[in-house]
Amino acid sequence: MSWTARSIPDQSGRTAVVTGANSGIGYVTARELARRGARVVLACRSEQRGAAALDRLLSQVPEAQVELRVLDLADLASVQSFAEALPYERIDLLINNAGVMAVPYARTVDGVETQFAVNHLGHFALTGLLLERLLAAPGARVVTVSSMAHVLSNIDINDLSSERRYRPMVAYAASKTANLLFVRELAHRADHKGLDLTAAAAHPGYASTELQVRGAQLAGSVLRERLARLSNSVFGTSADQGAAPSLYAATAPYVHGDSFFGPRILGVRGGPGPSWRASWTRNDIAAGQLWAASERLTGVTYQGL
Repeated sequence: MSWTARSIPDQSGRTAVVTGANSGIGYVTARELARRGARVVLACRSEQRGAAALDRLLSQVPEAQVELRVLDLADLASVQSFAEALPYERIDLLINNAGVMAVPYARTVDGVETQFAVNHLGHFALTGLLLERLLAAPGARVVTVSSMAHVLSNIDINDLSSERRYRPMVAYAASKTANLLFVRELAHRADHKGLDLTAAAAHPGYASTELQVRGAQLAGSVLRERLARLSNSVFGTSADQGAAPSLYAATAPYVHGDSFFGPRILGVRGGPGPSWRASWTRNDIAAGQLWAASERLTGVTYQGL
């Protein structure tokens, strides 16, 4: 029998932070953790969309313990403020879910290419700033959402902001490779220190969400937007199905560090299971180099790791 959200163990007494929880698989992840008793923080860039998601979640799970907090992963000052304002001494689950895909070239307020900044650097900083509280929770897990699109590109450690050449989908793929390298290095460091912290990754397969559409909208391409919506309707699975690997990585027993989960059937459909990954995402030298660069770019160091 395939693992589903109904398989999630009781999460009562646990605190979870889910980034990008206002829509898509992030919303479903937050909803299902709340349904199983977790106190869930919806970490959203837009307060208005986050508030709408909070209302929707409470209408579906009236007993849910949920709250909204604003987090802009493209702004390191916002990440710092979010972490400082979070009142909980212990965090059991951090779901690094938020992301942008194939957007036009732009730099954040911190001077970093947007996709690399949002998809990787913001989450790197957030995890580091919450590390002490994660380590205070027995069996804490950090789940970072990558993508099978990572197979399209390795990272270029000498050009992380794509200054020499920018191709939106290639930059997206590189940021998803960065997610997997981050998880690998975090898992290795936790294991080396003997810490009770599991770092794992997941991907949704091809879930039909606004992620695919947003890049086309920002580029002002009506044709690309129509093609994205058509592709979603023909090939995409539901956000509920897409969220299953993230929920599995966060709550299933016997999840090991540096695991990568996705849909079992060709990486696109079916229940969650171990996923194939490109060989370059297992490169320990690259993982260490990316970690050092991320510390330099964010100013966040992982105390105790």
